[in-house]
Amino acid sequence: MSQSNSQSSDPVAVSVDLSRAAEQALEIARQQGMDQAEVSVHQGTGVSITARQQALETIEKHNDAQFVISVYKDHKTGSASSADLSEQGLRDTVAAAVSIATFTGADDCFGLADANRMATDLSDLDLYHPWQATESELVDMALACEQAALDGGDRISNSEGASISTYSGNAVYANSHGFMSDSRGSQHSISCSVIGESQGNMQRDYWYDSQRNPQKLASPESIGQRTAERTLARLGAKQIKSQTATVMYDPMMAKSLFSHLIGGLKGGAIYKKASFLLDQLEKSIFPEFVTVSEHPHLMGESGSARHDGEGVATPSSRNIIESGVLTSWVLGSYTARKLGLESTANAGGVRNLRISDTGQSFDDCLGQMKTGLLVTELIGSGINMVTGDYSRGASGFWVEGGEIQFPVEEITIAGNLTDMYKNIAAIGADTDTRGNTHCGSIVIENMTIAGL
Repeated sequence: MSQSNSQSSDPVAVSVDLSRAAEQALEIARQQGMDQAEVSVHQGTGVSITARQQALETIEKHNDAQFVISVYKDHKTGSASSADLSEQGLRDTVAAAVSIATFTGADDCFGLADANRMATDLSDLDLYHPWQATESELVDMALACEQAALDGGDRISNSEGASISTYSGNAVYANSHGFMSDSRGSQHSISCSVIGESQGNMQRDYWYDSQRNPQKLASPESIGQRTAERTLARLGAKQIKSQTATVMYDPMMAKSLFSHLIGGLKGGAIYKKASFLLDQLEKSIFPEFVTVSEHPHLMGESGSARHDGEGVATPSSRNIIESGVLTSWVLGSYTARKLGLESTANAGGVRNLRISDTGQSFDDCLGQMKTGLLVTELIGSGINMVTGDYSRGASGFWVEGGEIQFPVEEITIAGNLTDMYKNIAAIGADTDTRGNTHCGSIVIENMTIAGL
């Protein structure tokens, strides 16, 4: 067993008043002659535990803090960060940011978000649920999770372990508009990975859950059982012939398609003219049944926030894709100014992305596909965000007559994201509700499969 304790270099960092530290940093920046400044301060604690082969393998305690400041002077900017939240640490970090700003080029788009866009509703979104379990109890849960996977059958031959992590912290964002936000949050997870073996063929798979509220986590035993089931289902995997066929992404893999979408909509890619979606605003890029929406104010959800990373108030909801039509880019203040537009309150990313569905169950989607490939794992990242060309290693199951026939491995699936989005034939109601993006299975017609 190994044990470590990760913490900031300065013990002051874990006990300092974050709001006071933010105020001090802004005042120091003002005294240094800066036109504007913004600061983020964070501190948190947590524990990560891994058990393998029914023994505690590692336990790591986290006790960390970070301070990040950006300053603006004559349309120049500089940023610096530190884990030292003492007064001298703040002064040194601000001085570093000020120094950097003297060497950067001027850009009229640099600066804080507009003052009239600052959030005024900072009410609680139920994001803070510390896990009260003791370290001993967490160890027992990890052991129970792995044991449930090992009990999955004689063909479970080895384990990569079960892990439990818990983290809770608080953060302050403040800027020289006079805006300050103080928030708390937590995130907890359980995961497991095992190896199965049959007739010399070995396969591995995993399962996990992640929630802000530990009471909402799936039981360790159910995660272990699901891990074993997924691993055993992959035994006997083989290649298939190269062909053009329908591909169905399971819910966990389907989310990646919308990660690529958001990447292509980010303001940086748009103003640099480096996106496959460059000329698609207000055009239909999905079938009419597809709506992609953002919901930042959902209570207790992974991506919920009253404001973005610049203090700009987030909307309660908005459609990015509406009935198949692209309605908006994804912008922070800098990229919005570059494009002559307004921020969409997405500094720091999108929040609680939700994908519409066409109502089918997982089995219904298989039935609609009839014959094709069910993808349950993607490997590598061969995505050209300028052209939309898509090529990724994959494994999963071959489907005929709407039913799974056998596991498949060592193949590549390819296409172009523009065509793939238009060729979506169904989105299942079997939604994976973990994480920031909630999505069901996706059936896409006419994809290239490279195999034998």
